[in-house]
Amino acid sequence: MGLLDNKFGIVTGSGQGIGRAIALAYAEAGAQVLVCDVNDDMGAETVRLITAGGGEAVYVHCDVSDEDSVRAMVDTALQAFGRLDIACNSAALSRGSGPIHTFDRGIFDQTLQMCLTSTWLCMKYEIAAMLEHGGAIVNISSNASLRGQAFNTAYASAKAGVNILTKSSAAEYGARGIRINAVSPGVIRTPGLEKYFEEQPDKADGLKKAAVLNRLGEPHEIADAVCFLSSERASFITGQILSVDGGGAVR
Repeated sequence: MGLLDNKFGIVTGSGQGIGRAIALAYAEAGAQVLVCDVNDDMGAETVRLITAGGGEAVYVHCDVSDEDSVRAMVDTALQAFGRLDIACNSAALSRGSGPIHTFDRGIFDQTLQMCLTSTWLCMKYEIAAMLEHGGAIVNISSNASLRGQAFNTAYASAKAGVNILTKSSAAEYGARGIRINAVSPGVIRTPGLEKYFEEQPDKADGLKKAAVLNRLGEPHEIADAVCFLSSERASFITGQILSVDGGGAVR
């Protein structure tokens, strides 16, 4: 028996990195997965990896900042699977960094849109699809949201908003049988991080030592936590922000 046998789920931003790892983990745990991304080639590759491993997946192009696109994503899941049981909102985008007094308004607004508003949009339609039978939603937050992060204010603020969105929604829909939690990653070895290390080699050592476990996290370690929170083993857990960071939040 898999942890998510007979479950039907959505993973946004699942064309690469943490999102792809979550989609793969959902499928490995027994769920049928709707893979969603704006990059069609990467999304198709995630589907190929799932099917090559014996899982079942469908791809849909989705821009999570566009309400019509999000509505169509959830409609596609319902058409493909008949119902929606689990969802992980992983898609997000951070634009720029720097001192807040020099920060561009447009970039700040875009970061809020792509991290916070887009998560709300996805939840709006996922929750509507779960109202009759319940379900579980996991949002992807960030440890930047827990204590702030210098020169990364827009992203930290947006992800802090995701935390409160998660808690408030959990309080609102718990009585309807919908559990809503978030996973807060620390420093995780993703393609984006590897590119950052190439561009900013002087930052690499500090980030690698951010965790008390003295190593980077791996995408599958975030995916394992998401699978747990999506499963019936977490049936009495809702409204929580789970840090998966190797102890980075306590350093």
